[in-house]
Amino acid sequence: MQLVVTAVGPDHKGLADPIIHFVTGQGANIAEIQMYDHDEERVFAMLCRFELDVADFASLRKDITAIGAERGLSVRVWSPEMRATKPRLAICTTFRQEPPLALLRAIRDGELKAEPALMLGNRTNCRALAEQFGVPWHLIGDDKGLADDDQLIELCDQYDIDYIILARYMRILPAASCWKYAGGRIINLHHGLLPSFKGIRPYHDAYASRMLTYGATCHFIVPELDAGNQIIQQSTFTVPPGTPLPEIMRLGQEDNEPRCLVEGVRRVVNREVQLHFHRIIATKRN
Repeated sequence: MQLVVTAVGPDHKGLADPIIHFVTGQGANIAEIQMYDHDEERVFAMLCRFELDVADFASLRKDITAIGAERGLSVRVWSPEMRATKPRLAICTTFRQEPPLALLRAIRDGELKAEPALMLGNRTNCRALAEQFGVPWHLIGDDKGLADDDQLIELCDQYDIDYIILARYMRILPAASCWKYAGGRIINLHHGLLPSFKGIRPYHDAYASRMLTYGATCHFIVPELDAGNQIIQQSTFTVPPGTPLPEIMRLGQEDNEPRCLVEGVRRVVNREVQLHFHRIIATKRN
């Protein structure tokens, strides 16, 4: 079984050793290990991916979590194989309804084999969608849309989430949140073609560059915003010269972006791709 352990906490020496020694003592074959020291946040983060024959996953998770707690670490133990046929998704939203609606419809229609276990929003715009599809909804933003990042992670833990989907969620996750669900567990929809058009106004930037082809990118999240090396899926559309920017944005937001997100999430939940040392690798060929 493939397992992923993440550990995040205040930075000091010797944090990773007890966890690594424990899993290797159980006979684990380590396939990936990364450790980071985020000076600006004074955060230590570790990811360890390994293969291990596990008879009792719950006991293993309890043991590793206890080791982390002794060192003041927030530890998560996860395996993509536990619910491989129907992983649990947390869909994070802000304003736009088209991307989460496309996901919910794809799940309903059997195109996407997953369970929409939770919907979150730093705004209330998508609450009605959650109610329509019978998905638990939580508002994690204040009256200005400022999100409670700790609450987001706490809810994902509470609902035992496999993958966090940022469906045009217009907030930047802090490094600590990214590493708590590291290892290819956070999927983002960016409304521009990466790496060329980053930031919050990719349609405007592409239009200013006189582009005729526009697109969206579905990628795994790492702490660097829209880093561009973790691309799962890109979808594009072409417009005639002279097409006004509002029409370009309408085409992108209503059709292209939702289509890109659904296909990207499908590739991940079908385990066709995974993140390995911050790079996309193919895990299954059609």
